[in-house]
Amino acid sequence: MMQLYWAPRSRSFTALWLMEETGQPYERVLTDITAGAQRAPAYLAINPMGKVPALRDGEATLAEAAAICAYVAERCPGARLAPALGDPLRAKYLYWLFFAPSCIEPAMVQIATKVEMSPVSAGWGDAQRVFDVLDANLTKGPWILGEDFSAADVAIGSALNFSVRLFKMVPSRPSFDAYIARCVARPAFQRAEQLAAG
Repeated sequence: MMQLYWAPRSRSFTALWLMEETGQPYERVLTDITAGAQRAPAYLAINPMGKVPALRDGEATLAEAAAICAYVAERCPGARLAPALGDPLRAKYLYWLFFAPSCIEPAMVQIATKVEMSPVSAGWGDAQRVFDVLDANLTKGPWILGEDFSAADVAIGSALNFSVRLFKMVPSRPSFDAYIARCVARPAFQRAEQLAAG
């Protein structure tokens, strides 16, 4: 059985939601980050970065929410959280799955810190462009790939829920509000939110 190392009210919400979407049993391993449990040698053997979330699946261990989403979606094909290998949609699925940590998260930090970055040297370009590109895609909806919900929606939806709905770091847009509402309405999201509340 997979073990998800997580902490309430943390970035591990993405992985928690993903695990709930699979419908498969898994073990939640509470990692008390307020007490420094993420710095214990046993935990650092799983995630040397000392962050949550992390996942153990038998001998396999990994961290980073988007990587966990990709891994679990492939390990649980019955949940239909990823386009199959060879499906042309798989390219866009991977693009959006990694857009959340590669573009949305740095753009959120840029907005929150008001740091000016050269769009040429910043890997994400600039925050305005990140959210304009996302806005343009979400107006096509209902999900990031169109009609089918995927693990990419977990990554994107989690990032928008955090940055727009909860912490209001990113200005709301109609497409964001509608998309977040669809995410929040999912039973797996609601279960994850209850678990993450602690």
